[in-house]
Amino acid sequence: MFAIIQAAGWPIWPLLLTSVIAVALIIERAVTLRESKVTPSGLLDQAVSAYTSNGLDESMLSRLAAGSPLGIVLAAGLRNHKSSRYVMKEAIEEAGRAVAHDLECFLTTLGTIATASPLLGLFGTVVGMIEIFGSQSPGGTNPQQLAHGISIALYNTAFGIAISIPSLIFYRHYKNKVDGFVVQMEQAAARLVDTVHGERVEFQNSPRGQG
Repeated sequence: MFAIIQAAGWPIWPLLLTSVIAVALIIERAVTLRESKVTPSGLLDQAVSAYTSNGLDESMLSRLAAGSPLGIVLAAGLRNHKSSRYVMKEAIEEAGRAVAHDLECFLTTLGTIATASPLLGLFGTVVGMIEIFGSQSPGGTNPQQLAHGISIALYNTAFGIAISIPSLIFYRHYKNKVDGFVVQMEQAAARLVDTVHGERVEFQNSPRGQG
């Protein structure tokens, strides 16, 4: 492995750094974005049960908010259960935006790595091409410098692509996972609001021709 790094030249070091960061982010998001940790099963039923049994107090709401991102959203709504439907929904939406931002933490960095890695590999290719042209001299070609330039160009291109592909795959996967969690939390919050303020009445257009 050290021989490959040595053959790839100094442009490989930024790529190695990005690969370490990408692996760390992929593992961290895999641990953080677990369904049992983000939207625990039965949490909505527990919140509704606490509300219907008049068991709401600050300690209960603090425990609810500390447990999971869904708990943060539900706790924000329950803290405003005595307010109007509009105020309660507004509090839930504000908490939801903050939670969604936290769930997307580091995804931008992972997406940037997926985009920048091929460019870093291309930069290494350019450095290798400079080495290749530098091997040409009036007295002939320096075979050792020519081989080193080719190694730099090829290894950096390969490393850039190898880092970009899994980074892009995991970025898309986690982004879709976060979107799914946001939808689940929106549905749970809507059910909580309906429980507190009653079912919503859907608007229906009257048939044409009827007065």
